Amino acid sequence: MATSMSMSTSTSSGRSEKRRRRLGRLGPNLVLITAAVFFIAPLVSMTRFAFQTIPMVKLGWSTLFDRWSLKSLTEAFKEPFFWPTLALSLKLAAGTVFITLALLIPTGLYVHLRLPKARGLVEFLTVLPYVVPPIALVAGVAAFFRPNARWFLNSNYSLVPLYVVMALPFTYRSIDAGIRAIDVRTLVDASRSLGASWPATLRRVLLPNMSASIIASAFLTATVVLGEFTIARTLAKNTFPIFSFDYFGRKAQGGISLALFTLVGTTALLGFFTLVTRGKARRQVTRF
Repeated sequence: MATSMSMSTSTSSGRSEKRRRRLGRLGPNLVLITAAVFFIAPLVSMTRFAFQTIPMVKLGWSTLFDRWSLKSLTEAFKEPFFWPTLALSLKLAAGTVFITLALLIPTGLYVHLRLPKARGLVEFLTVLPYVVPPIALVAGVAAFFRPNARWFLNSNYSLVPLYVVMALPFTYRSIDAGIRAIDVRTLVDASRSLGASWPATLRRVLLPNMSASIIASAFLTATVVLGEFTIARTLAKNTFPIFSFDYFGRKAQGGISLALFTLVGTTALLGFFTLVTRGKARRQVTRF
């Protein structure tokens, strides 16, 4: 009798525990579903507006599968300034990513290894571009360089240092998180004790362990470059965001299709580099 009562008690307690777990998961699941709807619903609306050749007032559930076409995007590809502006923005993105990583990776490692007390100051300095509006930044740069070094502003690549500054609040935190996720001091001491030089330690030990954060920071930097409008417009540079904005003013459907093209392209690029990095990491672990 006592055994049956204890079994029933354990069964009821197990059921109540399962019920509590389900209720505990309900809140986070609702948050995730709400966030997904919040971000996905506008993308679906943009996709329908960009690629369905139907008047906007007639877009509804009854016309969901009617008259889909890539004509708006292919027409944008035929614009005379599409490819030159896209090539320029990609070059600016590559230069910005290279300079950003070349500055932040050594800085982050040096702060963690030699100046841990200065970490708060570095974080404060890197967040300043997020506080200062881009228009204020470019106004100050233009006021200084136009009378003193007009040749610098005349070059399209004068945007690269400004984009590096604009990307600092995002990229530094990604690099810093990647450094804090690994035991940098132990890895450096082990590599140095085995006779490796500092460049070899950085190339063969630290960078492979930071690959995920490096890719994330590169993606964030490229996204900033491919979406920045204020600085390029103020300095009269014809970048891809400027072309997309002007094209949207002439052909709204084509402008929305270009925005989706940029979004899908950057996301696909991030996924590609993530898969490549994971494949290399798995091969290294297998060889080890």
